[in-house]
Amino acid sequence: MSTAIEPSPVQKAPLSRTQLLTAGLVGATLTIAGFLAGAFLAQSIPATVPYVELVRLLAFLGGIVAGIVAVSVVSGPNPPKGTRGGIFLVIATAITIYFITRAVGLNFRDASFGPYATVAVLAALLFFAYRFLTSDRAENIMLAVEHQGWFHFNGYKKTQGLHLRRYTMIGVLIIGWSGAWASRQSIGTGDLALSFPFINGSLPLLPDIEITIPLLLAALTFWFAFRLVNVPGFTDFLIATEAEMNKVSWSTRRRLYQDTIVVLITVFVITVFLLIVDVFWGWLLSVKFIGVLPPRQEQKGQQDPTGNKSIAW
Repeated sequence: MSTAIEPSPVQKAPLSRTQLLTAGLVGATLTIAGFLAGAFLAQSIPATVPYVELVRLLAFLGGIVAGIVAVSVVSGPNPPKGTRGGIFLVIATAITIYFITRAVGLNFRDASFGPYATVAVLAALLFFAYRFLTSDRAENIMLAVEHQGWFHFNGYKKTQGLHLRRYTMIGVLIIGWSGAWASRQSIGTGDLALSFPFINGSLPLLPDIEITIPLLLAALTFWFAFRLVNVPGFTDFLIATEAEMNKVSWSTRRRLYQDTIVVLITVFVITVFLLIVDVFWGWLLSVKFIGVLPPRQEQKGQQDPTGNKSIAW
């Protein structure tokens, strides 16, 4: 008897550090290009178009999808290990460089040496970014992000811990989507553009931020919730927790009612007992021939200089 075995997808060999950085730069460039292309296309649509906000949103999302598709086409259906992590790390580094450089330029925009200081800071950041991205630490981060599976659709132990996975995902979605909905009250309206110090003009980033930002936050929340319950370490914890919960023997409704009555009666009896003991010992220790506590009549009559009653122990 012969058995047919379905071949598993062949994992490409890991890239060298230079190749991994190059793949990350190419993928990050295509992703950012698709994002900016969608923003340009959305802002180029005139306001006279029917349902202009919906049309602009679709154009913006179309640019993002085009960038993601371009990255998928270039990297292939089974990209080498660390490619997705490299794209993420390059984009995160680029965003960090932009905000630091912009902050320096805005702080020194009125100084005569402002442009030179900004260019010098930018050059230094690019140098340190290159050193970082070509280091062992950056390679480890890329591979770790890839291993945790934040940027693919593969599930981890799909058939185990389903109930606790779903509850965890629902909880994250409720919190994240509530925050996305509440953000509509504070983000304002209009389009969002990136400005650069000492350069006239700006680069369009998000059209109709009162719509796109909540939607992006909702989409990121969904992706985070989905991937969170598939991260190997956290998933193993959820599976083990659900396995332990399945071992719990839950009481019936009648038994729970009976146990509650027993607890309440016990608490009441203990309270009455402690009250009786407290009153008895208070009376006994205030008797004259014992004299540990002053008599109750003296306790009621003693007052401090402010007129408030006090007890001398």
